[in-house]
Amino acid sequence: MQRKETTTMSDTHSEPLAIGKEVLDTMLGYLGFMVEVREDPSHPTGGLQVYTEEAEALIGKRGERLEDIQYLINRVVHKHHPKAKRIRVDVEHFRSMQEDAMIARVQELADKVRRTGRAVKLWPMNSYHRRLVHGTFKDDPVVQSWSPPDSAKLKRITLMRRKKD
Repeated sequence: MQRKETTTMSDTHSEPLAIGKEVLDTMLGYLGFMVEVREDPSHPTGGLQVYTEEAEALIGKRGERLEDIQYLINRVVHKHHPKAKRIRVDVEHFRSMQEDAMIARVQELADKVRRTGRAVKLWPMNSYHRRLVHGTFKDDPVVQSWSPPDSAKLKRITLMRRKKD
């Protein structure tokens, strides 16, 4: 007989984050890392920030190990809270700096679209990065972003001039 999990409104955000924090701290401790894990209030859906002297080892090549850690934490949390929002795990603000650099690069390309009027196709991106780009141009009066409606995991966004009404 399966037990049905019930969550209250207070559980929907803080409890999954607390579980994620505890699991992350324990997991990294068992792996031999000396870390401090803090909740990251700057991230809207809930995030965990890891501080350590061994950041490079946790981040891995191009953030791949960090992605794996985040995936594991979310799997554990969703086992107990299936409707919990995805927890973002960051190490020494690596993701934040990476996202800021990506948005700066996209803004440069958008300036090119503004100057020339020609559309620019961006590099393949996962859904999280595409949401960041689309959010950046949501209210832009001149440039809009578009991505194809297919089911590919990585898609290329196109930046183009908005059509006048």
